[in-house]
Amino acid sequence: MKSLVLAEKPSVARELARVLGCSQKHKSYIEGNHYIVTWALGHLIELKMPEHYDSKYTTWKLEDLPIIPDKMGLKVIKQTSAQYKAVESLLKRKDIKEVIIATDAGREGELVARWILEKAGVRKSIKRLWISSQTDKAIKDGFKQLKPGQQFEALYESAVCRAEADWLIGLNVSRALTTKYKDPLSAGRVQTPTLAMMIQREKEINSFVPKEYWTIQAKVGPLSAEWEQNGEKRLFSSEKADQIKSKLEGQKAVLKSLDRKKKSEPQPLPYDLTELQRDANKRFGFSAKKTLNVLQGLYEQHKLVTYPRTDSRYLTTDMEATMADRLQGILSGYKDEVRPALNQKGKVLARRVFNNEKVTDHHAIIPTEERLNLGDLETDERKLYDMIVRRFLALFYPAYEYETVSAVFDANGETLTARETNVLEPGFKKVTGKDDDAPEPKQSLAQLAKGKAFTVGEVSLNKKLTEPPLRYSEADILGRMEKFGLGTPATRADIIEKLISSEAVERQNSRLYPTKKGKQLIDLVNDELTSPELTAKWEKELEEIARGKGNPKAFKERIRKQTAQLVSEVKASDKSYRAHNLTGSKCPECGEFLKERKTKDGRVLVCSNMQCSFRKHKDPKLSNRRCPQCHKKMEIHNGKAGTYFQCRRCNIVEKAEERKKAVSKHEERKLKQKYSPEESGFGTSLGDLLKAALKDND
Repeated sequence: MKSLVLAEKPSVARELARVLGCSQKHKSYIEGNHYIVTWALGHLIELKMPEHYDSKYTTWKLEDLPIIPDKMGLKVIKQTSAQYKAVESLLKRKDIKEVIIATDAGREGELVARWILEKAGVRKSIKRLWISSQTDKAIKDGFKQLKPGQQFEALYESAVCRAEADWLIGLNVSRALTTKYKDPLSAGRVQTPTLAMMIQREKEINSFVPKEYWTIQAKVGPLSAEWEQNGEKRLFSSEKADQIKSKLEGQKAVLKSLDRKKKSEPQPLPYDLTELQRDANKRFGFSAKKTLNVLQGLYEQHKLVTYPRTDSRYLTTDMEATMADRLQGILSGYKDEVRPALNQKGKVLARRVFNNEKVTDHHAIIPTEERLNLGDLETDERKLYDMIVRRFLALFYPAYEYETVSAVFDANGETLTARETNVLEPGFKKVTGKDDDAPEPKQSLAQLAKGKAFTVGEVSLNKKLTEPPLRYSEADILGRMEKFGLGTPATRADIIEKLISSEAVERQNSRLYPTKKGKQLIDLVNDELTSPELTAKWEKELEEIARGKGNPKAFKERIRKQTAQLVSEVKASDKSYRAHNLTGSKCPECGEFLKERKTKDGRVLVCSNMQCSFRKHKDPKLSNRRCPQCHKKMEIHNGKAGTYFQCRRCNIVEKAEERKKAVSKHEERKLKQKYSPEESGFGTSLGDLLKAALKDND
């Protein structure tokens, strides 16, 4: 009898099969003496769409809403149906005694596997592989410690509740808004409150009125000081600023107090996914989605980091024994940084990182014990890996210790202050780098004595304007989503991308700008759905269900009632909407006005009538050919001389070379049959066979 191992992706399945000694490769699985390893292709099963319950729902009509099935059904995804049939066939093989779920160890991974098992109607024994890295050692240890499937029933229930809630609310409210206002309008349990936060920031920016203010700097003997009063350094009156300037010039400044404080900054904890996405966005401008994709490659392909989709920044106590092996793994790329830690036998100085209570499904993202070869990594992979490694290495270094010195002077009744910071122990900042803030000038304030007097030299006024808050960067919005419990580390990147693809938000200069469509959408959508508090409450309930403390049946019932209420509010609304991208041109097929949309291939014109499928490019289509000068994608055109590429920016034109037609596998087989080595004396390579064919045609 054999065990069937179900992985999430073919790449992971191949690694599992190799470690398990499975070598018989088939189209949809890899078989060995004791295991058969197969895979999903992401999701193979999804919730049925409305038209699968009743064909009348194929046409979107407001009067048909809300669509709330008594029991949500499952269906096979058409594009991956061949793989599902292969997995189903394996599940029903008589020599399969048990199923080992080896999909991603998280809520979504559990759903991927369980829906396949449910759709196939298989009732065989289930075990769970739960690992946090893809190294050979982790896989072997994981298979030695397989967990019983029933241990993850609550996690599966939580995943089902999340999927059904998103279907019921997202689909119904989006259909209601789209049919009522005759424009594709997308709303959802997480995306709508996220958009609402961006709109609120936009309102703050638009209502902001700048104010003039002044700051005062003065030379106090050899020192640089600032005017200050009750902690405030700004003056909002030019007259008052001029008065203080006159009052200070040429006066004696007497040292009233000298305050010295020793401070300590503890080592930062390792990254969770959201914190890593935020830092990568700040440092390199990576989108949240890009960070997750690069990180997934470091985890699956290179096996250099642990499981990415984690919300914990702590490690379990039993991991302390693995620290020396992890340091050895990164040694080749970080010799100088690792040696001090190895000299201490891999002892972690930041003891607070080991906390079993604060590790949820997975611990923080840290390097694995896999041996590093930096040459195998692409530029973006190196950047992300370096961030993870340096944050990990910080655990082995002392805390950062420094001293702040504050000097307070009295000059003709006004207060001037000077500050400096002195580093006592660089500690972990030897590996993580210094703060981004500019260091304060070294003034040797510590040598001053109370009562010492200096002459006030040059006094300067600096006129400035108060500034509005900045629009959110992805790092900012990820932080806000985390604060309000919107989505999970695994889904936040997709939520941001969905807002952009639905044209509610645009990326400009690494900031997120709400569009006219997004602003109107927030006015149309239900107030309750824009509230981060409501979504956070749902996420908390889902977390409780995953821990076996919540009631999935009660949650589903509440979501159904909520859906009906939200749809009825949209139906009853008297608000109006005007598509922001309507043009003056009319559709040549139905006569309705055309809309202009921005896509990755340039601007396109689409018909505003949702029943009409007219679509044409307004901009020339972009090719994958890059301009040799500016490296941007070139436009593709068809002229009298044939197809050519053009870069508008550099005005460079290149003719498209005719590609040699590839020989299909069917044609290759026919060549092999006709020109076998026995008959022709030619070799067996495709090139030799083609030569034989050409010779035959002469």
